[in-house]
Amino acid sequence: MVSGLTVGLLLLLPAAFAAPVQRSLPGPISAASARTALASLTVSAEVNTPAYDRDLFKTWDIISGTCDTRETVLKRDGTNVVTSTACAATSGTWVSPYDGISFTVSSQLDIDHVVPLKEAWVSGARNWTPAQREAFANDLTRPQLVAVSASSNRSKDPALWVPPLASFRCTYARAWVQVKQFYSLTIDSAEKAALTSLLASC
Repeated sequence: MVSGLTVGLLLLLPAAFAAPVQRSLPGPISAASARTALASLTVSAEVNTPAYDRDLFKTWDIISGTCDTRETVLKRDGTNVVTSTACAATSGTWVSPYDGISFTVSSQLDIDHVVPLKEAWVSGARNWTPAQREAFANDLTRPQLVAVSASSNRSKDPALWVPPLASFRCTYARAWVQVKQFYSLTIDSAEKAALTSLLASC
C-alpha cells in the first residue's frame, strides 16, 4: 500500500517531469467544476460484497465496422496510426500520459479505465445491470478510457496512487471526479481527501 506521505511526495515532483499533453482524451470538466462535483459525491466506505469479478464488466464492444473499443482508443490516442483492414493498429506513435513513455508498437499499450472496474464495483456498480456495467467499461464519451503503458495500468485510487508525471495529475483528478459523478458512484473519505488536495493545485 502506498502511504499518504508517498502521495504527498509525488505531488511535489518538479515540473521537469511533465509529460506531453494527452492529445485525445475527452476533455474532463474544469477544475472548478470538479471541485463542485466532488463536494456533491456521496462519501461511503467501499463494499466488495458480492466479490468483484472482472467478467461482470463486458469490455471491448464493436464500435464501428470491425473496430472494437480498444482499437478505437488506440487510433484516437496515437499519432499517424495506420490500421489493417481488420482495424488492428499496425503502426503509429503513442505517448502514455501517466509516465511519458513513448511506443510504436500498439500491443505494448493497455487501455486503462481511469476509474478502474473494481473501483466502480466497490463504489456502486455492484448494483448495476450487466448492460450498465458494459456501458461503463466501454465509455468513449467521458474521460474514462486512455492508452497507457502496461506498467502504469494498475488497480488504483487517488488516495494510493497518482500519475508519476505532474502534468497529468490535474487531468487525472478532474476525469476521476467527472466519471464518478456521471455514474453516481460513491467515494471514500481517503479518496475525497486526496482528490481535494489534487484539485487544489489545479
